[in-house]
This record gives sequence, structure tokens and C-alpha cells, in this order.
Amino acid sequence: MTAPPLANLINELSKLPGIGGKSASRLAYYLLKRPAAEAETLAQAILDVKSKIIRCSACNNMTDVDPCAICSDPRRDPSLLCVVEEAFNIPTIEQTRDFKGVYHVLLGALSPLKGIGPQDIDVAGLLKRVQSGGVREVIVATNPNVEGEATASYIAQQLRSTNVRTTRLAFGLPVGGDLEYADHVTMSKALEGRREI
Repeated sequence: MTAPPLANLINELSKLPGIGGKSASRLAYYLLKRPAAEAETLAQAILDVKSKIIRCSACNNMTDVDPCAICSDPRRDPSLLCVVEEAFNIPTIEQTRDFKGVYHVLLGALSPLKGIGPQDIDVAGLLKRVQSGGVREVIVATNPNVEGEATASYIAQQLRSTNVRTTRLAFGLPVGGDLEYADHVTMSKALEGRREI
């Protein structure tokens, strides 16, 4: 029988994405063996993330300053706007060092089967940014899966009435995959081969 505090930690760890019961158990026992100072450092890092990280008011990226470092960087091209589903997609694109524009985080993707419609993601914020002027191209970098394709099609439809070029990342990214798992070479090629939608 597992002691209640240990069982509670295993239970909480198993709620993390990609962590099943066995992985949660291994992590809990690993943490139990480590010095108390390491556990306190980990706990403080989690508390800091919850108390200090906010969404950028311009792009919805996760940041500790507003606007975020990307939006406030004068070397970035604000006329080139890359649309991603989640903030954790941004580092994958940034690793290529090829993209010099700014981002817009949708905070999800359309999924009628899950009840997620246009009102549940930030398409309105994207349209507002485009309509305010200064954007010449919108690169839709949603995941190459059913939800991502539906979201890309919806965005393209919404942007048709504007004079903004709308492109989609080239294939080369695996269909059904997630951007966060793409290596930097694949992501770089996908950016280079983007197409009109």
C-alpha cells in the first residue's frame, strides 16, 4: 500500500499530458530520493509560472512582460504575421531562425466534435489586427491535422475580403502530427514552402 502523500503526488503527476500511471510513479519516487531543496526549487518554479506568466495583450503569447519580447522587438517585421494554435508552437518556429515576423496565438483550434467553434478561439483578435492595417501576409501555421486544417480554412475564408496575402505552411510536416514535435529542419522547409490558401 502506497503512503497517502506519495499516492497523492503520483495522482497529481499522472494528470500531466503524456504522463501515465507508471511514469507518474517513477517521477514521484525519483523526487522522493532527491534532496528537499530540489523539490522546493521545483515547487517554486511551478508557483512562479502560475503567478508571473501572463498573456501578451498583442499576440496571446505567454510572457512575463507585456507586450512580449517578440512583439516589442524592433527588429521583427510586424507586417508578417504567423498564426499558431498555442504558445508552445512558437519556440518550434523560432528555432529555425528564419522567421522574422510576429505571431498571433489562437488559443486552440476549431473542433466541432469537441464543441469548439470560432467564438472559442481568438480569430476575432486576429481579424482586428489585420483590419487595423500594416499586415501584408498572414502565415497560417496550424497543426496538419483535421482541426488545424479546419481552422486554416476558416481563417482563409475570413481573410478573403482583405488585401492581405494568406499562406499556409508547406507540407513536410507530418499529417496528424503536432508542431511542437517538428525538428528545426522540417519546420524551416515548411516555412520556405508555404503556399496561398
